[in-house]
Amino acid sequence: MYQITDWCRHFMELQVQPGDCCIDATMGNGHDTELLCRLAGERGRVLAFDIQPQALLNTQKRLSEAGAPDNYRLILDSHSHMEQYVDAGTVSCITFNLGYLPGGDHALATRADSSLAAVRQGLSLLKKDGLLLLCIYSGKDTGFEEQDRLLPFLKTLDSRDYLVILSSYYNRPNHPPIPILVRKLS
Repeated sequence: MYQITDWCRHFMELQVQPGDCCIDATMGNGHDTELLCRLAGERGRVLAFDIQPQALLNTQKRLSEAGAPDNYRLILDSHSHMEQYVDAGTVSCITFNLGYLPGGDHALATRADSSLAAVRQGLSLLKKDGLLLLCIYSGKDTGFEEQDRLLPFLKTLDSRDYLVILSSYYNRPNHPPIPILVRKLS
């Protein structure tokens, strides 16, 4: 089965070049962080955010075992504070997998307010032709609230500045995840 994470990774592979600065806004277990590290290469830089210490431990273990380049910084902080760690207009790719840490406490999930703030910041951090990828998991916990706040916001983005592509798993039951791609045009 083709997962939403596979869809997003496909676009990461097309986007990220050696030497790029990238952000994994929701580190989780480090799958996207590892891919971004490999794609950005030794000259690149990857910042990965999560609010759960377990996510940092899981990601550090994954990166170490995979022999990932030492081009990353794992940050125990909310993705809504990204702008404190990187300059505006310098990031090639930002990825978000909203929801909770797989295998973790479902009560500790991303929230609409912080996710919306993080997406707003992410858009300003992107360089021209930068890419922001969102995986919105609705249907459980806080997912519907995030979906209901993020989708209307993304629809208001000026089409001269951003291209927003919303896709769907049209034939999947039970509130399938929503993949979104945002390209910064100017």
